[in-house]
Amino acid sequence: MSKDWKDRLGMVYSTNSEYNYEYDKDDEPETLIPKNQKLNVFTDNKKRNGKIVTVITGFVGKENDLKELSKILKTKCGVGGSVKDSEIIIQGNFKDKITEILINLDYMITK
Repeated sequence: MSKDWKDRLGMVYSTNSEYNYEYDKDDEPETLIPKNQKLNVFTDNKKRNGKIVTVITGFVGKENDLKELSKILKTKCGVGGSVKDSEIIIQGNFKDKITEILINLDYMITK
C-alpha cells in the first residue's frame, strides 16, 4: 500500500491526532480460468470512420491478463489493436480467426 501524497488528493485535513486515513482499494476481480470465461467476438465499424474492427468482450479478470490476451491475439493476427473499457479491439475483420484462436486457448465463445 503506497502512502504517496497523490493517493490522498481530495482528502480534508484532520486535526485529530488519532485519525488514520484509509486508502481506497481498487479491487480487480481475479482472472477466471479460460474454461470459465464466456467471451463474445463480433465485428464493428460504428464510430470508426467505416473501418472494421473485431471486438472481444466478456473477459473477467485483471487488466494485465486482458492486455496479455490482447497481445497474443494481435501477434497471431499480425495487426494492431488496443484494450479499452474491458474490451479488446483488433484492427480488421478477424472474427473467424480470433474465434478459432480463443477456442484453441480453451475459452468459451458465446454467440
